[in-house]
Amino acid sequence: MKAVIQRVSHASVTVDGQVTGQIKKGFLVFLGVGENDTKADADRIAKKLVNLRIFSDENDKINLSLKDVGGSLLVVSQFTLYADCRHGNRPSFTTAAKPETARALYEYFMEKCRETIPVVAHGVFGAHMDVELLNDGPFTVILE
Repeated sequence: MKAVIQRVSHASVTVDGQVTGQIKKGFLVFLGVGENDTKADADRIAKKLVNLRIFSDENDKINLSLKDVGGSLLVVSQFTLYADCRHGNRPSFTTAAKPETARALYEYFMEKCRETIPVVAHGVFGAHMDVELLNDGPFTVILE
């Protein structure tokens, strides 16, 4: 499982002209599910994500977590995180999970996050999505 986390001031995802998820301060998470990923992987990434201390405290030290600042999550499925570009110019996605497996782990991941973070917005699994964000920092972290 791969998660690209961007600390944002706000973010939204739109499908067919309709906003399907939006947040203010928090994390925009692009989540890719690999063919060998399990619920244990989702548990580990979710736990790390909600406790990741990348917000500034009153002394401007990077010391506060998403839950400390009352932040929200916007989770967007992105199988392209498993692109293999080693051969040729066209990426291969053979190590990404099959859609039915990926969808189940994507939804499970969001459930785990909701145990700690009250607002977990999301995109539409498998859809073409337009994602807008204001990256705060910029601050981007990758979890695997």
